[in-house]
Amino acid sequence: MAGSLRSRRRAQSTDYWPGFVDAMATLLLVIIFMLSIFMIAQFFLSQQLSGRDTVLNRLNIQISELTELLALERANSGELEDTILGLQASLSDAESEQTRLMGLLDSSSGAADTAGGRAARLENLLDDERQVSQEALAQVELLNQQIAALRRQIAAANAALEASEAKESDSQAKIASLGRRLNAALVQRVQELSRYRSDFFGRLREILSQRSDISVVGDRFVFQSEVLFDSGSEDINPDGRQELEKLAEAIQELSGQIPDEINWVLRVDGHTDARPLSGTGRLRNNWELSAARAISVVRYLIEKGVDPKRLVAAGFGEFQPLEEGETPEVLARNRRIELKLTER
Repeated sequence: MAGSLRSRRRAQSTDYWPGFVDAMATLLLVIIFMLSIFMIAQFFLSQQLSGRDTVLNRLNIQISELTELLALERANSGELEDTILGLQASLSDAESEQTRLMGLLDSSSGAADTAGGRAARLENLLDDERQVSQEALAQVELLNQQIAALRRQIAAANAALEASEAKESDSQAKIASLGRRLNAALVQRVQELSRYRSDFFGRLREILSQRSDISVVGDRFVFQSEVLFDSGSEDINPDGRQELEKLAEAIQELSGQIPDEINWVLRVDGHTDARPLSGTGRLRNNWELSAARAISVVRYLIEKGVDPKRLVAAGFGEFQPLEEGETPEVLARNRRIELKLTER
């Protein structure tokens, strides 16, 4: 009876080893997992802090992951503490068994050698269990330190996130202020240019008031082509040179009035009617004719002293008519040179 009881006790005393080995393996995997997570977290933190717009989302994701890992490690720490409590209970049982065996040793001299060997084995087992318990406590302490380090990293990530948000808010405020100032400056420049455009067109009206074939259309001063050119020609006729001399004087007078900080130009636009050229001359189509006429006007104004940096020539062919139609009157109105004072 006593032998079977001892055998059952011995069997019960060795049943906790598989659980203990599983606990140690789990602990080792957790430590490796924590080191891997720590290295990955360090890598992602260094990568995420280099960005500006994406750093906020990545930091939030990493904080969420670290929070989940913290909760997982807390759960694992609780399991390890339960395992240690179980080992301590087993140690208490083993110590009780040792005490009982010592009593049996004293009462049974015939089983002294067997009980002594068993007691020695139990003592060795107790020593091993004490060592394992100490290692488990050391690993729990290491886990606690790693959890504290993770908490510090989370705090640093939160601080970086707050600093980034504050910097972004300040940048947006500066951009908004700069935009308002820029809009105000642009509005002022447009108003100033509009005022000088009105003065310039008023001066041209005074100079060219006797001509019925020169008019103002919207923000443009319009010369009918017949004022400056003969039919199909790009060369300015004598009457046109007289009119352009007056225009050059008005432009030079305007140049002295507009402040230097306003970067203005006088755009000379050439337009033709819809009738095609014969194609046998030097100019093959209305595009070339309109551009050549605009360039001729610009060159003549430069000869009369107008700053070339203030002049722009453009040809539009027949594709921007003032009126639609094929009557001689409509065609005559569409053949024109337009002057537009604008900003470069």
